[in-house]
Amino acid sequence: MSRYWSDIVRRLTPYVPGEQPALAHPVKLNTNENPYPPSPAVVSVIRAELGEHGEALRRYPDPTARALREAVAAHHGLNADQVFAGNGSDEVLAIVFQALLKHDQPILFPDITYSFYPTYARLYDVAYRTIPLDAAFQIRIDDYRQVNGGIIFPNPNAPTGHALPLSDIERLVASNPDSVVVIDEAYVDFGAESAINLIRQYSNLLVVHTTSKSRSLAGMRVGFAFGDAALIDALNRVKDSFNSYPLDRLAQAAAKAAYEDDAWFRDCTAKVVASRERLTARLIALGFEVVPSSANFVFARHQAFDAATLAARLREKEIFVRHFKLPRIDQHLRISVGTDAECDALLDSLKVLMDGHLA
Repeated sequence: MSRYWSDIVRRLTPYVPGEQPALAHPVKLNTNENPYPPSPAVVSVIRAELGEHGEALRRYPDPTARALREAVAAHHGLNADQVFAGNGSDEVLAIVFQALLKHDQPILFPDITYSFYPTYARLYDVAYRTIPLDAAFQIRIDDYRQVNGGIIFPNPNAPTGHALPLSDIERLVASNPDSVVVIDEAYVDFGAESAINLIRQYSNLLVVHTTSKSRSLAGMRVGFAFGDAALIDALNRVKDSFNSYPLDRLAQAAAKAAYEDDAWFRDCTAKVVASRERLTARLIALGFEVVPSSANFVFARHQAFDAATLAARLREKEIFVRHFKLPRIDQHLRISVGTDAECDALLDSLKVLMDGHLA
């Protein structure tokens, strides 16, 4: 701590990202990355964008990411002015909190959800109230029928993996016409229904996407918000007051190519879903309770073994899963879906640890 810190810095509890181990071949199942590479078209366009000597890098990128937004808008049947592009969905969400969620009334989000939400709320001085999930870790739409300054949650939720049907999302949006409802769809492509098609009907709906999960571009940092043009204009006004060039040339080219190779995208997500179901079945066979997941991860606990101890013992074997020391979920592990070989390494190690009572 320094006497030069601003007061807000003293009060912050920063978000803690998943560990990025500096190891040659870790079994990395802790940050929900896609286990498969992006479309080969992505690599090709990055090379083309660089040119022989990388001469394109001396110039600033398009500050509006127009070509990318037009491609993504066409993919979803929208207009470009209904699409906002940012440096990963985390930056998009940060701008959403500043532009659309700071009002007199507190915003609402679940008590168990993406842990960046309370961090952003504290950083930007946004009042908030958490709404408890039910005993099965599900969001109850009727609990959000109260005065609020906005609503935000992931669908599927994180870290639980539960997804709400589109009918529930629409009911929530329709019942809150005086506030913005933000649906964070980082994991939607692995088994949930997107709310993007509701944008045409509801001007208070904003949907956030990322290329980090289903399109294998976590390393490029590209995210989007979809909504009524007036909502997107608010995001652009904040963005242009903070960083008018959030997406570099390579990121814009890579994301556009990823969206244009739909066959690759569908094949990758199908493989992840198949591996998720296989992983779930084998965890259950080992005695784990697994929350039904529509994401690229599973949320599991074992009644006989402490979750933190399991995570620590796995780490010693260079197998990384995520453990949250939070109320209600401190006995759960969030396990990203890897390749079948990576999942087998995890399962085999769990069996050895449990058979030996973690010795």
